[in-house]
Amino acid sequence: MNKIHNTAIIDSNSLIDNSVSIGPFCVIGPNVKIEKNVKIRSNVVIDGYTVIGEGTEIFPFASIGLPPQDLKYRGEKSKLNIGKESIIREYVTINPGTEGGGMLTITGNKCLFMASSHVAHDCKVGDNVILANNATLGGHVEVGDYAFVAGLAAVHQFVRIGAHSMVGGMSGVENDVIPYGTVTGNRASLSGLNLIGLKRRGFNREDINGLRQAYRMLFAPEGTLQERIEDVARLYSNNSLVLDIVNFVQKDSSRRICQPRIESIE
Repeated sequence: MNKIHNTAIIDSNSLIDNSVSIGPFCVIGPNVKIEKNVKIRSNVVIDGYTVIGEGTEIFPFASIGLPPQDLKYRGEKSKLNIGKESIIREYVTINPGTEGGGMLTITGNKCLFMASSHVAHDCKVGDNVILANNATLGGHVEVGDYAFVAGLAAVHQFVRIGAHSMVGGMSGVENDVIPYGTVTGNRASLSGLNLIGLKRRGFNREDINGLRQAYRMLFAPEGTLQERIEDVARLYSNNSLVLDIVNFVQKDSSRRICQPRIESIE
């Protein structure tokens, strides 16, 4: 049986599982679906065509599914899907999609959105992603699994953040970040590989060493990036981590690939 505080305002057309807990002064709109074992603490607003995945916990003053902050939005029935077992902390804002971006914002399973982080319209966020305090994703951003965006970082619209990558604190990210990479700086540049993250997640030493060698080749000053990609793809065809980067770089994107400063290539 669900536990709904008597001060919460729940639209009768919303779909709420019997196991859901909703605290005081929450407001739930008519087109919201909340799945099993979700816990909503207090003073949370959830609206729009929003699905909250099973086992997710939402902390006070979060704003989920309200209209996107896009002047082109005209009230279209776009959607927001929040994955399972995620944690959404205080003052987080997550907006639904728009007609210009596929009508859907989606976040994966087991994500952590720390206080005051923001996911804008039409973003696609993978599983096990962490946005630290005040981290901001502009519209149409794609974030791969296990990526980490540190506090006060801002990611420009249409940027891709590769899987297992790390964005340093207070970084402004204008270009795509390769999988397994680390970027830092006011206008972020690639500063190396996320080696600590790779080791923590159990990648073997041989693959990591191959990845380090391929990284040096990819971002060497000689030749064009396309030539270096072709060489790396041929030499490291058995290393799945390297091929993840190759495929990422070769995929169409409206942004350039974030490059290292010459002195940071190691």
